[in-house]
Amino acid sequence: MASSLHPNPTHFLKLKPLTLTTNRTVTHVSVRCGPRDNRGPLVKGRVLSIEAIQAVQALKRAQRSDPTQLPTLASKTLSRLIKADLVAALRELLRQEQCHLALQVFSTFRSEYPPDLSVYAEMALALARNGMAEDMDRLICVLEKESGVQWDSDKGLIRLIRAVVTADRRESTVKIYEMLKRNGWGSSDFKADEYMVRVLSKGLRRLGEVGLADEVDMKFGSPNEGNLEKLSV
Repeated sequence: MASSLHPNPTHFLKLKPLTLTTNRTVTHVSVRCGPRDNRGPLVKGRVLSIEAIQAVQALKRAQRSDPTQLPTLASKTLSRLIKADLVAALRELLRQEQCHLALQVFSTFRSEYPPDLSVYAEMALALARNGMAEDMDRLICVLEKESGVQWDSDKGLIRLIRAVVTADRRESTVKIYEMLKRNGWGSSDFKADEYMVRVLSKGLRRLGEVGLADEVDMKFGSPNEGNLEKLSV
């Protein structure tokens, strides 16, 4: 009788798979530091730290909401960054052509660390690209008052000279030449690089400073000649 009622005694043990349905909402957040139209290509292999990204975003928010509070916020935010993050934030702002904000970062950088001609050159090139000629002149005036500058940093110095010459900043170009002379350009400790002589001489001549260009040629060798006479200034 039992077998007739349950021809397959185990069929009631076979349970249907339990299907659970969960309603999930996934939100994708896009993080952007600025309009992409104004951003240059990201340097391969460069990754900004969280601290540097937060500093950049905080400065941009302050500029949009209340520019009058920007110096105070910049001082508070940037003073906590280590040197590498400070330079990274500066370069990111320059990459985005946010020169006014970059000047805030630059001010903090030079107040805490020794002057770096490469950083000066990057600032000058960005200011030139954005037509901020007067700010470039002020930048050179700041450099003129700096102490501890490593003037034998050829790469940064040449880029700086080219930036002011290309921007047609006659007075700033003359100031750089005067700074070079005061710091022993042409001596055994600070040799006059041939390419630098050529760039400076041609730049001064193009900007109407023929007398100073002749002086550069006379003391360091004409850029049209293959040799340089490296004398102390």
